[in-house]
Amino acid sequence: GEVKIKSEAVPLHSPLDAIRTGIAFCPENRKTEGIISELSIWENIILALQVKKGIFRKISRKEAEELAKEYIEKLQIKTPGTEQLIKNLSGGNQQKVILARWLATEPEFLMLDEPTRGIDIGTKAEIQKIVMDLAGRGMAVLFISSEIDEMLRCCTRMIVLRDMKQVGELNGKEISEEAIMHIMAGGEAS
Repeated sequence: GEVKIKSEAVPLHSPLDAIRTGIAFCPENRKTEGIISELSIWENIILALQVKKGIFRKISRKEAEELAKEYIEKLQIKTPGTEQLIKNLSGGNQQKVILARWLATEPEFLMLDEPTRGIDIGTKAEIQKIVMDLAGRGMAVLFISSEIDEMLRCCTRMIVLRDMKQVGELNGKEISEEAIMHIMAGGEAS
């Protein structure tokens, strides 16, 4: 398929094409599709960036650890250090490591599929703030969530789906719990 980045159609034939185009994707199920549990935090963080750079432009251990330290500080990842195995972190901190992995690639377009599912309320709020800060700085962010209150806090434009089909779109001040519920129940977007 193809995607439009900065109004330009870009063909995508593989995940590598997507990464090189500036697309980042944090999957819904971090345990099976996100983390590599037997690797350290620094190894998990550099994965996508190393793919983007290519096998012949290896990221040195020193660079990788500096990058990991930078994102541990930026995203307030609670860990004793970069060597910690990711499987030993809480779910919320694992999610922050996955987010760090993609932010390290400096993406144009960040897709987050249920990024706050199954994490504690404090970390959920931290991740929402990080996402809103990124969007505020001009990054295009697609935030997929089944929690209406989360969408009300995070979205400036909302596509409402029912049975995997688009049934409505709300923008700016149109976004409210009542409008979302109305569309979900089968009404038209006003």
